[in-house]
Amino acid sequence: MALKQINETEFETEVLNGDGKVLVDFYATWCPPCRALAPLLERFAEQNADKVKVYKVDTDADERLAERYGIRTIPTLVLFEGGAEKTRKVNPQSRAALEELVGA
Repeated sequence: MALKQINETEFETEVLNGDGKVLVDFYATWCPPCRALAPLLERFAEQNADKVKVYKVDTDADERLAERYGIRTIPTLVLFEGGAEKTRKVNPQSRAALEELVGA
């Protein structure tokens, strides 16, 4: 499984101190667009494991993390590189949108 859920503690290690590109899916379990995106994101993560690490953050379980990054709408995908936010996209629903987001 290429897609892993992380919490606030793991976020620092995996995202802020991680190497290369890291894509974070801020989502909630009750969110229909989030559930619709999940299979597409899982496939994308598996097929691009050599280019980008992909993690999920539950905005209900980690409210402080969502607040720190100004997540107002879910799903929001945020691309980090070198520990810094590079870009973000709200509710990307196509492989092309994911590829554009990470430059894959």
